[in-house]
Amino acid sequence: MTWLSWRQFRAQALVGVAALAVLAGYLLHLGVGIRDAEQTYRARCRAGGDCARALAEFQAGHQNTLLLLAALLALVPALIGVFWGAPLVARELEAGTHRLVWNQSVTRRRWLTVKLLVVGVAGAAATGLASLLLTWAAGPVDRVADDRFSTLVFGARNVAPVAYGVLAVTLGVVVGLLVRRTVPAMALTVLAFAVVQFVLPNLVRPHLMPPVTVDRPMTAEAINEARGLGDITGAPVVKGLTVPHAWVSDVSELRTADGRPLATDRFDHCFLDPPRTGATGTFGDTAQCLGALDLHVRMSYQPNERYWAFQWRESALCLAISALLAAFGLWRIRRVT
Repeated sequence: MTWLSWRQFRAQALVGVAALAVLAGYLLHLGVGIRDAEQTYRARCRAGGDCARALAEFQAGHQNTLLLLAALLALVPALIGVFWGAPLVARELEAGTHRLVWNQSVTRRRWLTVKLLVVGVAGAAATGLASLLLTWAAGPVDRVADDRFSTLVFGARNVAPVAYGVLAVTLGVVVGLLVRRTVPAMALTVLAFAVVQFVLPNLVRPHLMPPVTVDRPMTAEAINEARGLGDITGAPVVKGLTVPHAWVSDVSELRTADGRPLATDRFDHCFLDPPRTGATGTFGDTAQCLGALDLHVRMSYQPNERYWAFQWRESALCLAISALLAAFGLWRIRRVT
């Protein structure tokens, strides 16, 4: 049964191996180039003494490329689920060839279990290799950026992509088992996995561990460190606040000294018509006006030393969902006619 499953799957596997070979060659070339560039910038740093500027230029020179590669790696599990997982059972059910196997000595559950194991292991290996190479290639830039928790970067490094690969395969197989037609199963797998890739990083990941919560005074200097003020609803919010060596998962609205949200009219006054003081900085007079109101925000963050705990917990969650999907598939297949 294992040999038969492999023979049915080998065409997709060969295409995947060829694509991985191309990606591996590029990532190896990129990783060597990044390390050469790092040595050049560090030599400039030692010669000129302005290390912060040199390393910032080094990071900026490779950041866009690495973000595009991280987005590409996020597509790898989705493609595996669509082209490896969804057709695996749906194609058999659509063509009716499953009846031939079931009339032999192979039980339905064993048939599905072997298919899940063969393609699941292949999916884990493919995403694991891509993740390993990208993690190695991007290592010097990641150390300088110190931003390991960002949505794209976290999901494209170390062990998390492996778990997402397994989940994509299992999801595709179960969708194919339910839909029983190959093309609709592939389309539904894309939609379902897109939902997974949005929900887990944005709604689940921040709650995998209790955050550290602190109140930060919003002085004029602190406001000038932000990336933005306000939003489309006019709420008194500060955007882009950071904590060194940490992932900021939540920032409250601006609050007064007694803990109440800042009134919208007072925020609008400072934002739209602040007293003219000639202050400098990103927000100038607006920052001075807000800073004089004795405001603060409540920030929730995860220190970077929790990174591996988050990697393992999110991976375990993906594998647990995969196990539940597999169990459902093994239960459902007994009712397929």
